Amino acid sequence: MQVTKTNAMRMLDADHISYEVHTYDNEDGKIHGSAVAGKIGKAPDRVFKTLVTHSGNSLYIFVIPVGAELDMKKAAKAAGEKKLEMLPVKDLQKWTGYIRGGCSPIGMKKRYPTFIDSSAELQETIVVSAGKIGLQLELPPEQLAATVAALFTEVVK
Repeated sequence: MQVTKTNAMRMLDADHISYEVHTYDNEDGKIHGSAVAGKIGKAPDRVFKTLVTHSGNSLYIFVIPVGAELDMKKAAKAAGEKKLEMLPVKDLQKWTGYIRGGCSPIGMKKRYPTFIDSSAELQETIVVSAGKIGLQLELPPEQLAATVAALFTEVVK
């Protein structure tokens, strides 16, 4: 299958970071993380979703396993905020350049403070969105963190 490069892939290429592309069929509408993990044959603890939160006009990105739930108190503490809220889906593209189901932590419109759940450090590689529904990227978590200047911290319940 011919894959068109996404912004995320171009950024990794520019940084000379190797990655593996996984594609999946999304015509059934099942694009949630657990379904994607099954479609690409990866354990759910290795497939991570990208969540966008905000406090006022400040955005914070959290990359967590698809089967996990973001602990908003831990997330706020990591971000140095009193309280965080999920960014409304309607605002996602305006702020990140991505749509729900295709939001990559790599290649957003701006570089936002990014936090990767510490469970990623236990994995040799993790899988994140490539920035388009139907495309995923697999790479070492340390490489992802270096690319987006992320910190590893415990942010799930």
